Amino acid sequence: MESEFWHECWEQGRLGFHQEDYNRHMVRFFPGLNLAHGAHVLVPLCGKSRDMLWLREQGYRVTGIELSERAVGDFFEENALDAGIREIDGGTAWKTGTLEILCCDLFETGLDVLDPVDAVYDRAALPALPGYMRREYATLMTQHLPLNTITLLLAMEYPQQQMEGPPFSVSPAEIEMLFGLDHEIDVLRSEACLDTHARWKDRGLTRLVENVYRLQKIRNPSP
Repeated sequence: MESEFWHECWEQGRLGFHQEDYNRHMVRFFPGLNLAHGAHVLVPLCGKSRDMLWLREQGYRVTGIELSERAVGDFFEENALDAGIREIDGGTAWKTGTLEILCCDLFETGLDVLDPVDAVYDRAALPALPGYMRREYATLMTQHLPLNTITLLLAMEYPQQQMEGPPFSVSPAEIEMLFGLDHEIDVLRSEACLDTHARWKDRGLTRLVENVYRLQKIRNPSP
């Protein structure tokens, strides 16, 4: 999926993937990751998610990565936050206190611009990508994140032929295929939720399951 698609989504206000409230699965399960105070949490493809505010309030250092400058600017404006802005390779870094968003293309800039990461919160990165890019994303994360990094991953599962993504359907089997070789994978919750997501039902879905995973990197991939 080309970057221009996401730029158009933000410019045209097509923000069906954005949530105003804190994600309930994050609030329930993130504390169970047992991270130390001040741990560094990465939020890839973060958009203007308010979940980053919640993570900061828990005492974590938070770094988001987002392609759209419009989304980054909206995040700081809508939350009345002043940002110091500096240039980085491939983009800019917007920072306030212990929260920073890198405005750049994750796939072009990579993760080498980051300080070591302790955990990843992925609510809208993997499910936002088509299949070939999910493989590229998983490879990038596996190769560059430190050993023992913990990821809280949220994914939707539905009959893909019934709705054009994003968000795309990502099955447990695909999670195993993408991450199983180098990660320990635990399913924290699997919840049928079509009746509480009317907008997806209106788009023709007959089945919708939200899966919450805990991934921990247990080995570095072979060269």
